[in-house]
Amino acid sequence: MAKTYNNIYLDTRQKLVQSGVNKHDAQLEAKELICFGSGKSIQDFPSFARFYASYETEQAIDAVVQRRLAGEPLAYILGEWDFYGLKHLLVNQDVLIPRPETELIAERAVEIAKGSGEHARVLDLCCGSGCIGLAVAKHAPNCRVVLADISDEALTVARKNMTRTGLSGQITTFHADALAEPPRLIWDFNLIVCNPPYIRSADMATLDISVRNYEPALALDGGSDGLEFYRKIAKNWRKAMRSTCILLFEVGYDQADAVTEILARNGYRNIRKHKDAFGVWRAVEASVM
Repeated sequence: MAKTYNNIYLDTRQKLVQSGVNKHDAQLEAKELICFGSGKSIQDFPSFARFYASYETEQAIDAVVQRRLAGEPLAYILGEWDFYGLKHLLVNQDVLIPRPETELIAERAVEIAKGSGEHARVLDLCCGSGCIGLAVAKHAPNCRVVLADISDEALTVARKNMTRTGLSGQITTFHADALAEPPRLIWDFNLIVCNPPYIRSADMATLDISVRNYEPALALDGGSDGLEFYRKIAKNWRKAMRSTCILLFEVGYDQADAVTEILARNGYRNIRKHKDAFGVWRAVEASVM
């Protein structure tokens, strides 16, 4: 028996709630999945909700709903995600999904870039999709941004996002291993911003299935204590910094004090912590001098 789009929406919302998605998110996700599966715009949902869907459309919607129920994140199903004013960034399983808490890092990075004057140089290290560096380039248009990652697949996504956002003229990409010495061609930055892998290796198996089975382990595993990248970057990447450079990290929910100690041991000054919108110490920054 044929169903209206609204009936499909109600059924989908119920299935999502039963699978563990909270009610608020289930409402939004159900509409997103239905519109994606049917090739319609979510803004038009009220205008077609009472129409009957064809059998083929029902099957297409069910296919994407089943992917979500199996644990695949909505962002990967849709293939795009919004972040800090940037619309429809490409995301796939080669990069982490940009998260709301990372917008704190982007906001602070924009402030620093703007305060660094004309032609400031910004490095987004472990850039993934490039979301942080792209946000800086958009909101601080006088700066130059380098997106760097060890993953060629991630850099491919970042380059596509440069094109999508129209920011290619302001940004370059570079292959770099954050755990190694910086390449000689990467140098003289006013700001290095980094959202590194920071999950403890032993905790990887305990992550939610949507993260564990879909997001790239390379961008998650931060070593035995989750702090490997902070130690190596703080020590090795000073060579790429101007004397006035600021190093800005995203950190795990319980890592701010440990990262503060790492920076202090490596001679950084003016160390500051920042809370995200949820009250969690989510960012740590420090200056070289």
